[in-house]
Amino acid sequence: MGVIAWILVGLIAGAIAKALTPGKDPGGMIVTMLLGIVGGLLGGWLGKLIFGVESINGFFHLSTWIAAVVGSVVVLFLYRMVTGRSAR
Repeated sequence: MGVIAWILVGLIAGAIAKALTPGKDPGGMIVTMLLGIVGGLLGGWLGKLIFGVESINGFFHLSTWIAAVVGSVVVLFLYRMVTGRSAR
């Protein structure tokens, strides 16, 4: 998958990650989308690094979405740590 596909996946994964993690984050929808894009790219890169595949599997495969959502959750938690926001 290309970077543009990961950006699209990241937008959706960011919304899913925000729904999965409790708490209120500053910045609203724009920050959520940016965190999702970064998380999707991170998830794709880690998937390639850890599992040794050229690209995860494709846009419509479950492993792609799991990698993107996990990456987005990680980025969201890191963002909260940096900004000092708790997950309450």
